Amino acid sequence: MKFAVRILFATILVAGMAACAKKTVKPEQQESAPPVAQTKPADTSGKYKVGDLDSDSCLRQRVVYFDLDQTVIKSEFQAQISCHAAYLRQFPNARVTLEGNADERGTREYNLGLGERRGNAVQSALSAAGASYDQLTVVSYGEERPVDRGHDEAAWAKNRRVEIVYTSAN
Repeated sequence: MKFAVRILFATILVAGMAACAKKTVKPEQQESAPPVAQTKPADTSGKYKVGDLDSDSCLRQRVVYFDLDQTVIKSEFQAQISCHAAYLRQFPNARVTLEGNADERGTREYNLGLGERRGNAVQSALSAAGASYDQLTVVSYGEERPVDRGHDEAAWAKNRRVEIVYTSAN
């Protein structure tokens, strides 16, 4: 009986994983797509050069800030996420470390977890915008790396962040 339950569980697990697998678009389907969908990838193709990481105003923005105890990315950072995702799509060998941080409030363990959840939120947003998960690594520093050592709301707001650090540009 236990063997039958294991087989049933394994079957359900495999079926669930198959349902969550990415669906690939067949080449025939791409040809029948409307012209607007075909021109969209061409708009971002060749948009950036490797040196643009330091010169492009959108790519120079490499910090995403969060509200207290939140992991939801604010709408004001969506354009920034899109720029970095476009760069990562264009340069598949580029690698990024997403460094999650928290303010000093909360326990060390809570803040490490919060930093990781924030990093994962940025990772998911970049991936949803077209970057590959293989290009993205999440690290949490919790409260250990504050940019402002003050003990007020202004300092804490600067410390609740994810920094996008390019470890390989191309």
